[in-house]
Amino acid sequence: MIRYHFIISTLLIEFFSDRRMTDSKLQRQRFEYKYRISETKALALRQFVSSYMDLDSYGALQPDLSYPVHSLYLDSPNYQTYTDTINGNRNRYKLRVRYYENGENAPVYLEVKRRFDKVIAKKRAVVHRDAVQQLLDGQFPMHSHLTNPSPEQFEALQYFCDTQMRLNASPKTHIAYRREAYENDGNNSVRVTFDRHVYSEAVNNRIVTFNNVTDNPISVFGSEVILELKFTNRFPEWFKHIVQSYGLKQESAAKYVDGLIQLHHNQKLSLSHW
Repeated sequence: MIRYHFIISTLLIEFFSDRRMTDSKLQRQRFEYKYRISETKALALRQFVSSYMDLDSYGALQPDLSYPVHSLYLDSPNYQTYTDTINGNRNRYKLRVRYYENGENAPVYLEVKRRFDKVIAKKRAVVHRDAVQQLLDGQFPMHSHLTNPSPEQFEALQYFCDTQMRLNASPKTHIAYRREAYENDGNNSVRVTFDRHVYSEAVNNRIVTFNNVTDNPISVFGSEVILELKFTNRFPEWFKHIVQSYGLKQESAAKYVDGLIQLHHNQKLSLSHW
């Protein structure tokens, strides 16, 4: 166990040290356990979780307690990040452009989400919407692209752009879903999310469009709800109670990868290895 944590710590240091990340950024590493559950079980779990955590403030304003999440996943011409996932590579990453709403001033999040075995680490740069296309087309990142410039944010933006250029990555899919999220006020060390109505659609060009409605969506998980238990340190005792009491079994639920597979099966795109 000591050797395992040493290896993971070494990988995390390598990931962050090339950009001289601060200690606060290192705290963004966490664990994520995913479960595919029925809507009936999700409603029962909602009651249990809400006794420990508060509903996310965005979702609390919605009739279904959820807010929309949209992600444009980028990949290389030969789908390198997809291939790394289906091959089970323990050190892999996803590249995405995430947004939650439309509007000229609505921010956009450029993210690199890395996995080091069981540990998740994410770098996120918050940029102006009109800067996204320029950056994906290869424009050198500038502080003016950021909504709130800071050394940490600029490092995250540089890392995203470097990774995107190295892969020659472009948008491949648009993933959309509704997220019901719970967390403790002022403390992001533990978080629980329920993702419903996950849809995927193929993106066939390098021009970024921020659509809130999918044109030709394919359901990724059908009626299943994706439950995610997220934590930064120890697996909380009440998480253990959830898993045992509700008979949860951890399994893969990769929205980008599973979405690509569904698009392939529905002849919306072609994956060469199939």
